[in-house]
Amino acid sequence: MTIRGAISGFGEVAARAHLAGWTTRPEVKIVAVHEPIAQRRHLALATIRNVRVYDELELMLDGERLDFVDVASPPAFHALTAHKVLEAGAHVLVEKPLCLEAGAFADLAAMSQRNSRVLMCVHNWKFAPVYRAAREIVESGRLGEVQYVALERLRTAPAGTGGGAGAKWRAGAEQGGGILIDHGWHVFYLMGWLMGGAAPVGVSAILGRAPGSAIDESADIRVSFADGRIGYANLTWRSPIRRTIAVIRGTEAVAKIDGDRIRLTDRSGKTEVITAADPSDDSYHPQWFAGMAEEFEAAMLAGSSSMRAREALKEARAVLGLTLAAYESDRNRGSFVTLS
Repeated sequence: MTIRGAISGFGEVAARAHLAGWTTRPEVKIVAVHEPIAQRRHLALATIRNVRVYDELELMLDGERLDFVDVASPPAFHALTAHKVLEAGAHVLVEKPLCLEAGAFADLAAMSQRNSRVLMCVHNWKFAPVYRAAREIVESGRLGEVQYVALERLRTAPAGTGGGAGAKWRAGAEQGGGILIDHGWHVFYLMGWLMGGAAPVGVSAILGRAPGSAIDESADIRVSFADGRIGYANLTWRSPIRRTIAVIRGTEAVAKIDGDRIRLTDRSGKTEVITAADPSDDSYHPQWFAGMAEEFEAAMLAGSSSMRAREALKEARAVLGLTLAAYESDRNRGSFVTLS
């Protein structure tokens, strides 16, 4: 059986990561691309064998018999695109953020269930080798009960600054830019996942902006979870170096992640270093999306009412709630905002 898919938005992340991920799925064939920009349509034609390209989403949905659409456009377009895809009767995978408003999420979730179609967000950091290894350590019980997760993302600039379209949306408020959307979405789902599925209860956040800019370039975030557990994140596009660091503290041991290495130290002081090699540390991570593609394919086959699909949607709902609450907290000088 061939699963017929399309990509909406053929920017850098679609061309460099999503497409490569789909090629690892033998049953999946990308048959169409929707892209408003002529240069990117030409790239799709040159890159994907026998693909058909469209400058209008509706024409693609009307003209193709699609099982799913992979939405990789800038964030401001996610909700409307996903709505139209679900309305057309196809499953939909959406790059983060799934959407930018609570009302849009409720609409999409309801349509997903009504039409029996899977709605899923790209949470690709869960497929990074080092975070997969960290999750296995958590599940093994070696850390004891996880009480604290800290995630630090040091970046020298927004992704795509080297000439791609990525930095354009990331630096534009009208397209859903800013570091809280770009990196905050990832750290929010990683926090709960590394705590074994803990539910967040509230957040406080301070966002940093350049003078006269509406775009947040740094973020200092504290998330409260059930049972007194804490998540912390520091995000910046202003760092002199690129680095990815995390600390997971449990009742029995601490795991520190630095790049592709985990240093695990238990109560006795015994230390073990675990290396989870990653082929690249760029902004696109095609190997990670391969894992995401496999997860989405499994969800499509299991159906929108399956545990896999429902848990993924539940996680995206929690992340959106944290994102909106973080913006509210920042508007109120970092005050704690309880999730509704």
